[in-house]
Amino acid sequence: MANATALGDLLSTLLDRKLFPRRGGREGHLPDLCRKLLAETSEASGLQLAASILETYRQLPAEGRIAFYRFLNDDLDIDANEVARLASIYAEDPCPENFRNLSRASEPKRQDLFRRLNQAPGATAELVAMRADLLSQLAHAPELGRTDHDLVHLLRSWFNRGFLVLRQITWDTPASILERIIAYEAVHEIHTWDDLRRRLQPADRRCFAFFHPAMPDDPLIFVEVALTDGVPGSIQGVLSDNRTALPEEAVNTAVFYSISNCQAGLAGISFGNSLIKQVVRDLSRDLPGLKKFVTLSPIPGLSRWLAAEGLEAAQNDPTQLRRMAALYLLDAKKKDGRPLDPVARFHLANGATVHQIHSEADVSDKGIALSGGAMVNYLYDLSKIAQNSEAFGQKNEIAATTALRALARQAAKNRNAISGRPKVHRETDRPSPDVPDAGWDEEAAPPAAQDAS
Repeated sequence: MANATALGDLLSTLLDRKLFPRRGGREGHLPDLCRKLLAETSEASGLQLAASILETYRQLPAEGRIAFYRFLNDDLDIDANEVARLASIYAEDPCPENFRNLSRASEPKRQDLFRRLNQAPGATAELVAMRADLLSQLAHAPELGRTDHDLVHLLRSWFNRGFLVLRQITWDTPASILERIIAYEAVHEIHTWDDLRRRLQPADRRCFAFFHPAMPDDPLIFVEVALTDGVPGSIQGVLSDNRTALPEEAVNTAVFYSISNCQAGLAGISFGNSLIKQVVRDLSRDLPGLKKFVTLSPIPGLSRWLAAEGLEAAQNDPTQLRRMAALYLLDAKKKDGRPLDPVARFHLANGATVHQIHSEADVSDKGIALSGGAMVNYLYDLSKIAQNSEAFGQKNEIAATTALRALARQAAKNRNAISGRPKVHRETDRPSPDVPDAGWDEEAAPPAAQDAS
């Protein structure tokens, strides 16, 4: 009976939140409403205030939102002198009471405000959208990074793997979600509903997405998978509209050909690693004939690197392009010693191996612009993922096949003949608005949808 009562109370609370009305949002100055919410002790009044604040924020013009961020950043910051005083006391006497006092003083009031705002119906999605707005301001107001840090801290807790739900997206999935899949796919554009059907309905195609209970109809991230016989060498073959679907007994390879992160406000909160590993486990369980798990990935920084190194001519020769792509992936580094390519950083950190490079693999306008049409397979060898990930994380060691290393050595020998000048050591690690996957590097903020595949 106790469990039944608890369940009834929980359901009542959820229903009450869903039906909770919002006020118009124009009943007070926004900072005043926030201070009232921080001081409020009544749950009902707090819910009403939270809803009103979010409604007011939604109606603010751009300049009003910037003023609100500055209020959060400055007025609701920590008191550094008080923290220093309490830290000194705690250092002398680390008793529980002194620890509690120091902890309370060390947490900015804006963190408490965000938690209280999150009590309102639909607030989680609105706070994610608020962070997307905030990110757009950081370039010219980097000091707002303090507020962003606190919001990310909370979002990482609210969106940790334990709360995420993996769902397969099929042709029978509600149309409202399918429309979002179409909108969020920015790597290999979905042109029509028939195009989407070809990615979802055949027996040798899959799509999986992570959802959060607070945003049940809006995917956080999704991956598209092709089940193939062997490792494919082009996205044209994977997305062909006149191919014949393979029966289950004929497939031996799962190809992750697009991973799209859907929520700009969750930049820096990584789901891709968990998504790939969960999908590998599920596919291995359901299709025991699968022997390989690979990606078919873009090489988004290749053309920019070739131009910086004076190697543009390599794009006119498929063999040379493959060699230079291998050299780029294995040799072009950031100042910290990690690969320059953002997609490579993502997969190598997850334990993948650089497996094969293909020229003329993506002949779309975007594919040609980013990499001369070259693409790469990253291999997820289940027996080596842990050791690869550890070696990369600790020593920046790149796992690659012998054949790929041979390509890179050939490129190193030939580069002077192609460029007509000696190698120049430089870092071309700068953002590019045309790179859809730059945000998969954990240091960068991604656009609304991007690929890590």
